[in-house]
Amino acid sequence: MRRIFHISLYAVLALAGTGVLVTVFHGRAAADAAFKREVQAVTEQADRIAAEAIIFTSAPVTPGNTFSASLQHMGLDPLTAAAISGSSQSVFDARHFHAGNLLSVGRSVTGAFRAVRYQIDADRMLYVEQHPEGFQAQIQTITTQTDAVAVSGSVRGSLFNGVKDAGESPELAIRMAEIFGWDLDFYTDTRAGDTFRVLVEKKTYLNGQAAGYGRILAAEYDNTGKPYQAVLFHDETGAAAYYRPDGGALQKAFLRSPLKFAAPITSHFSQSRFHPILKTYRPHLGVDYGAPTGTPVQSIGNGRVIFAGMSGGAGNLVRIQHSNGYETMYMHLSKILVHVGEHVDAGERIGLVGMTGLATGPHLDFRILQNGTYRNFETLHLPPADPVARKDMPEFSADRDRVMPLLNHSATYTAQVR
Repeated sequence: MRRIFHISLYAVLALAGTGVLVTVFHGRAAADAAFKREVQAVTEQADRIAAEAIIFTSAPVTPGNTFSASLQHMGLDPLTAAAISGSSQSVFDARHFHAGNLLSVGRSVTGAFRAVRYQIDADRMLYVEQHPEGFQAQIQTITTQTDAVAVSGSVRGSLFNGVKDAGESPELAIRMAEIFGWDLDFYTDTRAGDTFRVLVEKKTYLNGQAAGYGRILAAEYDNTGKPYQAVLFHDETGAAAYYRPDGGALQKAFLRSPLKFAAPITSHFSQSRFHPILKTYRPHLGVDYGAPTGTPVQSIGNGRVIFAGMSGGAGNLVRIQHSNGYETMYMHLSKILVHVGEHVDAGERIGLVGMTGLATGPHLDFRILQNGTYRNFETLHLPPADPVARKDMPEFSADRDRVMPLLNHSATYTAQVR
């Protein structure tokens, strides 16, 4: 009887052990299957990352390089660079490709080319992506936060230095020079001890990184005790323009210099000047500005290009027709950036300083005619633009009274001016 009991016990234990082994083997098989699925998922994810992920390499655009040349400097072959540049022409004007702006080339993790990004300004990005059917270009909007900030400072040797001392970018100095450029030459008129105050929109990306400046809402520059003030407002056409606090036009028909920061005058307007090359006395009906080759030349007013090309002793010449019978001429250029028939605005780059034609060194020979007669630009009275319209004065006064007091503070505001 005891023997039968032992045999039964062994049988039960054997069956139990078999069950355990079956359970163990089943669990192991399930674990192996789960592991294989995880490996497959990771592999698929890695393949997807390899195919879709884009790693960008970025660098600022260097002076003198075109879009295509800059892409080649970043490792793209000439055919690909040319194709990318060509595909962007439908959405992007290559004249807005500027030195200092950030250019990025994106590649896959295996190094294959995928896309190009070029930051046009703080708000817009050119994005060119490779597709099976070719390159596709689009302009993307960059998400930023905008705050109005009051900035103030004083001038040491230049407005550039004063703005940098205030902890701001030199871009702000250029913007201020453009606003007050109708009354002040920031190369010759600035004095140590001059002060400035400006209420400017500062833009930041969502990660807190500085994105640049927006509009200057109000500004003041005190030049040896004489304050010049500006308030942003819309003109009669709805376009933004700057006015004095009394509503008078800050902008005039012409800028005071064909260079943003005017270079020294090396030869004045004269009816009898000794020509250094021809060795004879003859009229010099313009003003010569000594500046290095490549210095940007700007149109002093709105107008239409009526000549752009080589013209004998004048070298590379741009001639612009303005309103009210005025014409301007820009001579000896190393490069022309406009073409005949093109409309240009005041302050727009039209060429680069050079020494083409009859010239002993790099300089700009600038001339202005009024109703066909050459005039001395240094003594010419510049006609003012229109003031704020009477019907718009209440709205202008409200904007002025809101933003001008903010120039006296150093804080962040929400200030909105159209």
